[in-house]
Amino acid sequence: MDYSLSSSSLLFFSFFLLFFTFFLLLILLFRPKQCCNCDVCQAYLSSSWASEYDNLCDWYTHLLEKSPTGTIHIHVLGNIITANPQNVEHMIKTKFDNYPKGKKFSAILGDLLGRGIFNVDGDSWKFQRKMASLELGSVSIRSYAFEIVKSEIKSRLVPLLLSVKSDSDSTKSTILDLQDVFRRFSFDSICKFSFGVDPGCLKLSLPTSDLAVSFDLASKLSAQRAMTASPIVWKIKRLLNVGSERKLAKAIKLVNLIADEVIKQRRKMGFSTQHDLLGRFMNTTKNDAYLRDIIKSFLLAGRDTVASALTSFFWLLANHPEVESAIRAESDRILGKSEELASFEQMREMPYLKAALYESMRLYPPVQFDSKFCQDDDVLPDGTFVRKGTRVTYHPYAMGRMERIWGLDCLEFKPERWLENGVFKPESPFKYPVFQGGLRVCLGKELALVEMKSVALALIRRFDIRLTEASKVLRFTPGLSATLRGGLPVVVQERTAS
Repeated sequence: MDYSLSSSSLLFFSFFLLFFTFFLLLILLFRPKQCCNCDVCQAYLSSSWASEYDNLCDWYTHLLEKSPTGTIHIHVLGNIITANPQNVEHMIKTKFDNYPKGKKFSAILGDLLGRGIFNVDGDSWKFQRKMASLELGSVSIRSYAFEIVKSEIKSRLVPLLLSVKSDSDSTKSTILDLQDVFRRFSFDSICKFSFGVDPGCLKLSLPTSDLAVSFDLASKLSAQRAMTASPIVWKIKRLLNVGSERKLAKAIKLVNLIADEVIKQRRKMGFSTQHDLLGRFMNTTKNDAYLRDIIKSFLLAGRDTVASALTSFFWLLANHPEVESAIRAESDRILGKSEELASFEQMREMPYLKAALYESMRLYPPVQFDSKFCQDDDVLPDGTFVRKGTRVTYHPYAMGRMERIWGLDCLEFKPERWLENGVFKPESPFKYPVFQGGLRVCLGKELALVEMKSVALALIRRFDIRLTEASKVLRFTPGLSATLRGGLPVVVQERTAS
């Protein structure tokens, strides 16, 4: 028996050694760009930038600010990064067909999003875009979404904050992670809107949702694939089903199982009278796997982006009480002192609130960068040559901090920059690509703005929300959207009627 065990151990060790040698050989073959010795590439590879900057996006901002053209090249990643509005317009409008998402990008998110709208190009993208445009643009779907948001605010968000509020004379205060609250709120809302399913994440007990946990993990691990200098690393791990790829596969499997069960039950019950996106898309296709991919894409976009935008917004308000006061004054003029929730029409009469949200997303966009892959050799308007197959990234986070774009006060939080004679004045989507632009402009933009306005008004008018620790910078964790490291711990007090 001992001999048998020794033989097995020897066989295992030999296999492991063979695999490890093969793995190293593949790394050497597929990572030739690592030979670059320029200062920028060496700083990236060694992470030496972290000694001076809190976030990778801040280091990129510094490099882009120093660049005469507003464009840099990270050779080891094969990535050209730009904060030049002319280049952005060139990529997402003028030469749109030459800058698709590309197969490399689709591979990174393919296991999670499959053939969903945010992970495809060509005819598949056009079909889903057309369908989504028709649905999201309809009055009935917008009204349905608004009712979901109002219900979630009134029945869960406000009661939750009331349950943890601190009295002004209390010596102890309950600390609440506002980022977690917003993520729960937006997850409940987007699940109701997309699937017609209520995961109940924002109930007073703050329960754990298998769908939310698995979706979070899958999103995080999918994003980590893009951080590797070569895709061969995660592809081998996926082939062998080890490490982060094993965790990713398990998380995606659970998400798919839940989504498939929802679709199955909906087909049994019928869907012609349902208002959610799943019910509407089921009228166009009988391919359940395709339906699942479409809905997962909307789940990703509608949950993380709104939660991220609201988290940064309330951090900024806590540091700029004068803006919070101005929003309250504007809302009091439109709603009076007692009305709790605003209507569509009333929110349209609040330009300062809209300006404050836009200004917040200028400094802290929910999606900090967006990448395309060049299909054929090209030259950007700033003179940068782009070789076929190169990843080209435009960087909204950095663009919001460029003096050449926004002026000397670009780092200041000033909602007034969006107003002209008290009227909201939009900027070019290529100067402010928070909602993208051109043919890929965000279809859910108006729905997202209404959701953010509704939450902002409900909380600002009823509560004083203060940070537990003063901080001058936000620190982010790597991911598909901007997520704060450590959350946003706050203390909540109910405002007294005046």
